[in-house]
Amino acid sequence: MFVKILLLAGIALLVWSASARSSQAHGAKTVVTVRPYETLWAIASAHYSGDPREAVWLIERANHLGGAQIMPGQRLVLP
Repeated sequence: MFVKILLLAGIALLVWSASARSSQAHGAKTVVTVRPYETLWAIASAHYSGDPREAVWLIERANHLGGAQIMPGQRLVLP
């Protein structure tokens, strides 16, 4: 009897862990609009603590940028 309960619990855990979750599970994303003469480094420094290099990389990755070049008026999602 104990084995059956353990097996059912294992199957339930497997089904729960494999189920789809909403992409909004981590809350709303912050979106910024690039101002004239603003750099990705300045945005990263203003919105993240510590070394901005990692934040620049995260912003580039989240917005599918090919590099650090951004344009005024461009909207960027901050992860």
